[in-house]
Amino acid sequence: MQHSKLFFLIFLSPLLLIAQQKESVRLVKAKNDKRVDIFIGNSLFTSFLYPDSLEKPVLYPINDAGGTVITRGFPLNPRPGEPTDHPHHLGLWFTYENVNGLDFWNNSYAIPAEKKSLYGWIKTDHILDMQDGTVGVLRYFAKWVNQQNQVLMEETTRYEFSGKNLERIIDRITELKADTDILFTDAKDGMLGLRLAHELQIPNMHDHQFTDNKGNSTIVKKDSIASGNYLTSRGKQGDSAWSTRAEWCKVYGKIGDDSVSITIFDHIANLNYPTFWHARGYGLFAANPLGEKIFTNGKTALNLKLKKGEKLIFTYRILIQNGKSTSTAEYLNQVSDSFNKIKMRN
Repeated sequence: MQHSKLFFLIFLSPLLLIAQQKESVRLVKAKNDKRVDIFIGNSLFTSFLYPDSLEKPVLYPINDAGGTVITRGFPLNPRPGEPTDHPHHLGLWFTYENVNGLDFWNNSYAIPAEKKSLYGWIKTDHILDMQDGTVGVLRYFAKWVNQQNQVLMEETTRYEFSGKNLERIIDRITELKADTDILFTDAKDGMLGLRLAHELQIPNMHDHQFTDNKGNSTIVKKDSIASGNYLTSRGKQGDSAWSTRAEWCKVYGKIGDDSVSITIFDHIANLNYPTFWHARGYGLFAANPLGEKIFTNGKTALNLKLKKGEKLIFTYRILIQNGKSTSTAEYLNQVSDSFNKIKMRN
């Protein structure tokens, strides 16, 4: 008993965690694929995928410090027994449901050809920079386009990857520049999204049907295998986290013998801080600052407009932890405060 208490204190002590030495990060670009592999220490942390076959660039799969995959395998590498709903949910991504009427979020191979004109693509043009070190850096340039390949927005994204002991961190800084006048109509599906491994879903005793704004329906089957839960900085838990504002939101559960948690932090410089959480029990974990009308049941709305040439920056941190215990709200508040003091550069 004394040993377990000691481990608990070591795992959760912010001072000890800060003092731990960061591991080296190495980025390797594949020769024949549009893929960059990110290694922390000697282990693969994640891969940046940007092939023409995907409607958006993603980080997939993502592993914790122990090598456990914390993202769903489907559709690229389905694992036995995991859900196969929402085929556009792949790894970690950044898109939005309604940009000048085009749906960038729900686009996937599953959309029939005759409906593709209603959807948008995020096409990665080229890699701008790759750096190794205690913080690995990946920068890329992409274009948000319609089916005719006309550019609505230009995207420049900087990823920073780091890790130590039982922690892995992804910082994402994305600049969007309008190539034409842009309207982000308030919608629920946005912006930073992560599809969780099966074990991190909230146990669900009933089938649920979800329908997008174009009438496409998806059935999420009942599931009692999962062990996940949500917790926000404002104290909301489980399904009650959905549609609420908070500085951070954590999902946590058991994968094998480990307690695994993933916390997404909103940055204080982001528009509409603190963000709304589009956090679903079936495994979709998303931060959406632009869905105000949906999340407030019409009481308020944003409907963000960008004039041609205007820019907007979104900054997020994803903290992935594993061990015998999950981190405390006190520790996550300290991480949030520290993150907000950083002026992230793109």
